[in-house]
Amino acid sequence: MAEIFIDRRKNTSGKKSLGNRQRFVRRAKEIIRKAVKKSVSQRGIQDQRGETVSIPTKGLGEPQYRHDPTTGRQRNILSGNDRFSRNDRISKPEGEGGGQGGGKGGDNASDGGEGEDNFDFVVPRNEYLDILFEGLELPDMIKKHLKQTTVFTMHRSGFTTAGNPSNLDLLRTMRQSLGRRIAFKRPDLVEIDEAEERLEELESKREEEGVTDEEVHEIEELSSRIIEMKRKQMKVPYIDPIDVRFRNFEKHPEPMTNAVMFCLMDVSGSMREWDKELAKRFFILLNLFLERQYDNVDVVFIRHTHIARECDEDTFFHSKETGGTVVSTALEKMKEIIRDRYPSDQWNIYAAQASDGDNWGSDNKLCVEILNDILKLCQYYAYIEILDPRLRGSFKNSDDGTDLWKTYRIVYKRAPHFEMKRVSDPKDIYPVFRELFEKDLTVAQRGKK
Repeated sequence: MAEIFIDRRKNTSGKKSLGNRQRFVRRAKEIIRKAVKKSVSQRGIQDQRGETVSIPTKGLGEPQYRHDPTTGRQRNILSGNDRFSRNDRISKPEGEGGGQGGGKGGDNASDGGEGEDNFDFVVPRNEYLDILFEGLELPDMIKKHLKQTTVFTMHRSGFTTAGNPSNLDLLRTMRQSLGRRIAFKRPDLVEIDEAEERLEELESKREEEGVTDEEVHEIEELSSRIIEMKRKQMKVPYIDPIDVRFRNFEKHPEPMTNAVMFCLMDVSGSMREWDKELAKRFFILLNLFLERQYDNVDVVFIRHTHIARECDEDTFFHSKETGGTVVSTALEKMKEIIRDRYPSDQWNIYAAQASDGDNWGSDNKLCVEILNDILKLCQYYAYIEILDPRLRGSFKNSDDGTDLWKTYRIVYKRAPHFEMKRVSDPKDIYPVFRELFEKDLTVAQRGKK
C-alpha cells in the first residue's frame, strides 16, 4: 500500500518564506546593519518604527548545484524539433551576443549597460532598535548602596524553533532532521543507489544472457521499489523548517545600583532654532537609549538661559523661551538637585550637556569651579557643543573653539570621565552618540583613544 504524507504544519512565523528570510538575513547582515545606522541621519530620532532597507541583489544569489554537462548520461527532449537528430551540432545564431548582456538595467543600471534591481527588506521595530543600540552602555556602572535599577543580561535557555539567524544551532538542527527522517522511514541515497545498481546489473544480464523468471520478478520489484523510494524521498524533505533549532536566550534581570541621568540644555537667545533642533535630537536619542536598555533610570531635565530650572520631559523638548546665557546656573541647579535627592554614595550619576558654546565671559571661571565639584560626584559627564556649520573648518584643532569650549578643555585634560564632542549636522549625532557610550571602554578611553 502506497504511503502518502501531507504536511499541513505552519511555519512558526505564520509565513511561508521563513526559511528564505533566515538565509537572506545571514548573507546580508552587514548590509542591513549599515543601512539601519545610515537611516538615523535621514529621519527623526523620535521615529521608532522599523526600517525598510533597499538592498542591491548583486552578490545575494544562493549557491546552486548543477549537473556537469561533460559527464554522465543525459537525455533531453526539445519541443518543436524537426530539423536535428541526435549528435548533430547546432550552430550559434548569427548576430547574437555570447551572454555578456548589453541592455540597460533600468534606473539602477550602470553606465556600461549592466544593471541590478534593488529590493526592499523590512526590518521590524525591535530588530531596528537592537541594531541601533548594539554595543552601547552607560559607562562604569559601580554598585553602590541601594539596588533598584535593573539591567537585563542574556542567558542561554535551551532551544527554540524561531530566532535570530545568527543563533542557528546547526548540530541540533541536523539531529532533529535525522530523527524525523528515521521516524518517517525516509530512504537514503545509499539504499536507492544499491537498488539502482542491482537493477542495472539485471537489465544488462537480460540483454546479454537472458534471465530466469525469478530474476524477471526481481526486476519488476526493484523498478517499483525505486520509484516508491524516490517518491517517498520527495515527500519527506532532508531538512524541514520544523527541524530548525536556534539557541534561545532569555533576558534575566540583574540588580544594579540606582542611576540618574541629568540632561542640561541651553535655550538662550544665542541658540538658533537649528541649534536647538540638533540638541533635542541628541537628547531624544539618549532618552530612547535609556528606556530601551535600562529599567528604573531617573532622568532629570534642566533648561537654562541666564536662569536655570528643572522641568518635565514635554517642557524640555517643546517649550519656547529666550534670554541671556549663564551656563553656571544650570551646573549649580544640577549640583543642588544632587545634594537634595541623589546622594553620590547611593546613586550612579551621569550628565549630558548641550550648548552652542556662548556664555557670559565672567561666568566661565565659575563654571570650571562648579564642574570640578560635580565631577567628584559623577560617573560620567558628556558635553556636546553645537557648532555653526560655517565654522567647522575653522576649528580643526581640538583646542580651538568658543570661550566655553576652551574653558571646558581645561577640565577635559584633567578628568578622565569628562568627554566633549562637537556636532554641526544631524548626521553627526548618531556617530558621536556611539563614541560617547561605546561598550567595553573605560571612561578614560572614550573619545581619547
